[in-house]
Amino acid sequence: MCDASNYAVGAVLAQRVDKAAHVISYASRTLDSAQANYTTTEKELLAIAFALDKFRSYLLGSK
Repeated sequence: MCDASNYAVGAVLAQRVDKAAHVISYASRTLDSAQANYTTTEKELLAIAFALDKFRSYLLGSK
């Protein structure tokens, strides 16, 4: 899951075990001055791209 605000983006990588979510990793970063001017939709998309980049090795099953 990921989210964006006017100041930062964040993401949580978790896996479900017996319907309960167990956190694997957290990630966040602040927005630079240009990114702070993005629309809400652009910030949410930035959060998704950030999460995919940060958790790439987990998502691709890196050895």
